[in-house]
Amino acid sequence: MRLLHTSDWHVGKAVRGRSRADEHQAVLAEIVRVADDRAADLVIVAGDLFDTAAPTAESERIVYRALLDLAAGGRPVVVIAGNHDSAQRLAAVAPLSAASGIQVASAIRPAGDGGVLEVEAGGETALVALLPFPSQRYVVTADVLCSGDAAHAHATYADRVVRILGSLTAGLGDGTVNLVAGHLMVMGGTMGGGERGAHTVFDYWVPSTAFPASVQYVALGHLHRAQQLPGPAPLHYCGSPLQLDFGETANEPVVNLVDVRPGLPAQVTSVPLSAGRRLRTLRGTVVDVLAAAQDVPEGDHLRVVLDEKPRAGLADEIRERLPAAVEVVLAPREGEAATPVDHDRLDRTPQVLFREYLAERDVADDRLVALFDELVDELVAEP
Repeated sequence: MRLLHTSDWHVGKAVRGRSRADEHQAVLAEIVRVADDRAADLVIVAGDLFDTAAPTAESERIVYRALLDLAAGGRPVVVIAGNHDSAQRLAAVAPLSAASGIQVASAIRPAGDGGVLEVEAGGETALVALLPFPSQRYVVTADVLCSGDAAHAHATYADRVVRILGSLTAGLGDGTVNLVAGHLMVMGGTMGGGERGAHTVFDYWVPSTAFPASVQYVALGHLHRAQQLPGPAPLHYCGSPLQLDFGETANEPVVNLVDVRPGLPAQVTSVPLSAGRRLRTLRGTVVDVLAAAQDVPEGDHLRVVLDEKPRAGLADEIRERLPAAVEVVLAPREGEAATPVDHDRLDRTPQVLFREYLAERDVADDRLVALFDELVDELVAEP
């Protein structure tokens, strides 16, 4: 059986307000081509299909089109909910998805009641234990959370997730391909840079020993960087198919192809994805940045950190000359002393205070002073 493992699409995610819908369409189409060209028998999407629990109609169209394309020709597709997804929204479309060969797990269920899925694919029978994102509110009882004992709360969360996994995997046998699809933070994982911080802190860590050796492949979602973790079972995050934020510029987007038979170790191959645009940060003076930008491939999203004195229109100047710049910021200036408290400032006019403010920051821009004076005059002239 050949499995394609993908996760953390985050469709609807913008970069500094700039839509990436075209990139998501392109990279999901690339994943479909990989599944077709490499003859994948089964697809697992390990959570965070959407970037928000209330996705736009455009985002839903992109995601459901991709899922239908992955399921074309009768290929089984298994989807679990991530922490960015709305479990209720996914549950609402689950009957329609199932009619197309797409099995959606929106909540944790007992093994005999939907928690373990039996799938026929590639001439083999696979048992897939399903672990959608286990929120602390769901897993840990309210009395433990309200006790104020953070260490106790974490232990309870980890222990309960371990017990849930033990229950889901207890029935895995020798004559089947044994898989786990989970969306959670496994201890030892390296964050990609753009994950939701509240769901990757210590309180949400689960030990790798939670996954028994009877499992041949664990398809994980939640962390945006592709990586394998040590454990009794092969633990793999495949990461996001796009670099989602500027903290993820070191991430190399991939999907995992997994060849596995009952009772034998899985063979894992990472397939690089190239459809999305790269995110890059350029630093230095205006001259430095413009020179460096000449070597940047067309279409990449740029974050520009300028080592310049502030002046009016600087960001607009950069954006005009570098249309790919989605963010322009000034680098922190070293050695600046804190401004002392001035108790006589109420005796000075706004215009004087503004000029002093600019002088403290070594900004000499007569246009900015004139614009401020004009603004103050307009406010004073209002009836």
